[in-house]
Amino acid sequence: MATRKTKVDDEFVTNTDTSMIYGPFEDIISERFGAYSKYIIQDRALPDIRDGLKPVQRRILFGMKELGIVANTPYKKSARIVGDVMGKYHPHGDSSIYDAMVRMSQWWKSNEVLIDMHGNNGSLDNDPAAAMRYTEARLSSVAMELLKDIDEDTVEFTFNFDDTLKEPTVLPTRFPALLINGAKGIAAGFATDIPPHNLSEVIDGTIHRIKNPNCRLETMMELIKGPDFPTGGIVFGKKGIIDAFTTGKGKIVVRGKAEVIEEKNNRKIVITEIPYDIIKIALVKRIDEIRFNKEIWGMVEVRDESDRNGLKIVIDITNEADAQLILNYLYKESDLQTSYSYNMVAIDHKTPKQVGLLAVLDAYIEFKKEVILRKSQYNFDKKTARLHIIDGLIKAISIVDELIDTIKKSKNKADAKENIIAKYGFSEKQAEAILMLQLYRLSSTDITKLNEEQELLHQELAQLKEILTQESALKNVM
Repeated sequence: MATRKTKVDDEFVTNTDTSMIYGPFEDIISERFGAYSKYIIQDRALPDIRDGLKPVQRRILFGMKELGIVANTPYKKSARIVGDVMGKYHPHGDSSIYDAMVRMSQWWKSNEVLIDMHGNNGSLDNDPAAAMRYTEARLSSVAMELLKDIDEDTVEFTFNFDDTLKEPTVLPTRFPALLINGAKGIAAGFATDIPPHNLSEVIDGTIHRIKNPNCRLETMMELIKGPDFPTGGIVFGKKGIIDAFTTGKGKIVVRGKAEVIEEKNNRKIVITEIPYDIIKIALVKRIDEIRFNKEIWGMVEVRDESDRNGLKIVIDITNEADAQLILNYLYKESDLQTSYSYNMVAIDHKTPKQVGLLAVLDAYIEFKKEVILRKSQYNFDKKTARLHIIDGLIKAISIVDELIDTIKKSKNKADAKENIIAKYGFSEKQAEAILMLQLYRLSSTDITKLNEEQELLHQELAQLKEILTQESALKNVM
């Protein structure tokens, strides 16, 4: 179960010889910019409402899965992954791919990291990540949940940029990743800024929405209380959260978490959580400038004591200083308190839309239904085909002596297949399976196994048919 980190308070003529286009300049520019804008909006900068990913992120995750660099395998050089993704799916430069990889590996940017990276992947102090030739990466266990069942015809695939390979248009994610990890991007005429939310809360909210498709926003907000930033902090402005969850736009205030510690002959303010997307070293520098310039009396020293155990900024203050007054000044004059503006824009049916909380959950639930139905149909067809073969083999074993005699009298394999089909009524696939049957499979043990497999297939097909035909069974799977 994820624990909450953030506390919530309250048209043209073309000359075919020269390949030049003729027409009014404004029309040409408008047509070309329109095509460019469409591409940037749909295929570059904005996330899909279903899996919460931008195309570059989706291609990285799928490319790593195809390379076999998954959660339980050794790490591989980031440069190898970047080269493979760029050559196969995303021909837009190595830096854009590596930058996206790095961001997906940073815990202070996402609640659930999708890339497990070894080496320097940057820091809260805005230090850049090491070059891709130095770092190594693999998929995280959470990323595997986004890719699960992708080989079972759960999502649509399309050709890549040179029509030599196919890539998924969306991943069959098992949770609403758009809300959990958020998104940030700037397109042509559109921008999006969606903060991260708590994993457990979002899953609870999604389950409630599945069971109660007509529930009100007020009920949903009892489960999903607001944003949950990976760097923690305290959120103020419930109206801003309500506005954001209702319309997709809203403004909240995020304040760092600080406490006053009284020790013998020593008083200090300790900051253990800071607002989202704030550079820690810049915050420490600003606080120290306030102390040095004596903008407010009482601060003695400012230290950054952050380590691998967590964030910690310490401000020593005098015994006579008013700690709360100092904190209030820091909230006003530094980034210890900032505002955050929701702008929930995502691609929904190839169209950029500003969406609220219920719209995001409804879009995900509708997508999840499609994924489960496609998977169930895929497995139903696969098991039906297998049952057809098993039925043929069981029938063949019951008349094995006649079959062997027919095969022996045949000229070749093709003739034997025709004779079996004509004489005993087997299908072409059954006849092929019979001809490929090894002699040891005629033992009593293997005959029993065939009967057991036949029975199991009948049970599994009944369950799959129930999912495909009954809404209640489908909801239980969800």
